[in-house]
Parts: sequence; C-alpha cells; structure tokens
Amino acid sequence: MTKEGNKTYWFKAKRYGWGWGLPLTWQGWLSFGLFIAVWLVALLTLLVVPEGSTSVPTENRIMFGVVLVLDACALVYVSFKHGEPPKWRWGKRK
Repeated sequence: MTKEGNKTYWFKAKRYGWGWGLPLTWQGWLSFGLFIAVWLVALLTLLVVPEGSTSVPTENRIMFGVVLVLDACALVYVSFKHGEPPKWRWGKRK
C-alpha cells in the first residue's frame, strides 16, 4: 500500500502516463467493483426489448449513456479523492 503521512491511497498512480492503475486496498476494489456492476446493470437496459418490438427503445439508449457518464465521473472523483495525486509520469527514475 502506498502511504503519504497518515493517508493510505486506494489507487496507485500509473507508472507511465497520467491517471491511476488497479486498486491497492479493499476500499478501492469495492469502488471498482461497484463501477463494473453499474456498467453491467446499464448494459441490461440495452437487452430489454418490449414485447412486440424489434429494437431497443430510445429512452433505454439515453439512460444507458447517462448512467455510464455518471458512473465514470463517480469513479474519477473517488480516484482523485483517495488515489495518489495524478501527474504525467515517464516511468521509474534511474
């Protein structure tokens, strides 16, 4: 686990590039798992086709997009709040 002072990071910064990698703590894994679960539930809305119809309703498509955007924003927020500070990284220094 990466620590800075008394703060334990849930997500480690990526070695190359900008952003975060996989979670480090159970809290990070829980938030990442919830993120994936919401995506799967949203995907189910695209599979629900009303009886007698051959296509997915427009409302379901719009809801799918809205849920995915909100879910991604929530994960980025949690990563900013509980992850290592993001910055551009070029790998380990020699």
